[in-house]
Amino acid sequence: MVSLGLCAAALAAALAAPARADAPTRAEAPRAAAAWRLKDTGRSDVRFRGLAAVSRQAAWVAGSRGTVLRTADGGRSWRNVSPPGAQGLEFRDIEAFDGRRAVVLAIGEGEASRILRTDDGGATWTESFRNDDPRAFYDCVTFFDSRNGLAMSDPVDGKYRILSTRDGGRSWRVLPDAGMPAAQPGEAGFAASGQCLVSAGPRDVWLATGGGATGRVLHSADRGLTWTATETGIPAGDPARGVFALAFRDRHHGIAVGGDYRTGEPSPHAAARTGDGGGTWRQSAAPPPAYRSGVSWLPRTRSGALAVGPTGTDLTRDGGRTWRTIDTGSYDTVDCARDSACWASGEKGRVARLER
Repeated sequence: MVSLGLCAAALAAALAAPARADAPTRAEAPRAAAAWRLKDTGRSDVRFRGLAAVSRQAAWVAGSRGTVLRTADGGRSWRNVSPPGAQGLEFRDIEAFDGRRAVVLAIGEGEASRILRTDDGGATWTESFRNDDPRAFYDCVTFFDSRNGLAMSDPVDGKYRILSTRDGGRSWRVLPDAGMPAAQPGEAGFAASGQCLVSAGPRDVWLATGGGATGRVLHSADRGLTWTATETGIPAGDPARGVFALAFRDRHHGIAVGGDYRTGEPSPHAAARTGDGGGTWRQSAAPPPAYRSGVSWLPRTRSGALAVGPTGTDLTRDGGRTWRTIDTGSYDTVDCARDSACWASGEKGRVARLER
């Protein structure tokens, strides 16, 4: 099938050269050029940490001030589809099944953590979960398919709390924690990009952690019932450091990125990779030069991926072994659709699509 956007192989080649900051940026290659091109959302007052790339034409973003926007024309125009009365909520993750169906997660302590679903492109929303435990703080949500999904909270009583849905996010239940290993003291997830909980295939899911003694990734092969924890080599040991985002190309091959989110603080060893489903992790030989909060595999490639953060975008062409900065614009998260279109979003209403 012919891609509707720039094919992933050409994309990786096109991004091999350096790019300058801001839009439009360009990365030159012998036969192709691709770069982030900003799409005006008109919302410079919002930080979009939630992003769902549906296609080259369709995408959703969610962020501060209870804001949800949707485009159906490649970012030329954006429709404000924010849930009524949500101005006080902080949306940090959005998962879209298509241009009309989506689930959005609001973060925060107690009742600030909520999940809402729309089936009509955001014209109406239904709240399907409101946290009633003041000890819980939900960070991320992921779906295996259009019906089965999970959401995760920071540890409660020493263990991460997992929500499960079997009806596409219309209802949720807390899973038993008997199969969840104990959290490290001070350990938690980071609600930075909607990628602290990710899935691949029908049953496998991974959870990224930081703040504890080591940056870990927890893996479940049974939709969240039992978990194992593995150290990644990404430094933690501080509430601002750890693994911030994960991406899995399949149930075996994954990338973890993170670092220290504080401005100006060094972030050595900010990326790691696995080839055995997270059983073991190896540090990148040439990691991104600074903290990165989002990561996405390039569709239709076996080794290409993008990582983003406040100081730039990095490209790997060897499965996460080495990274090269190709743009210095600020983004918090990145997501690529099945038709190979890649989108990024972040502070001051920034949303961009990778274009020729």
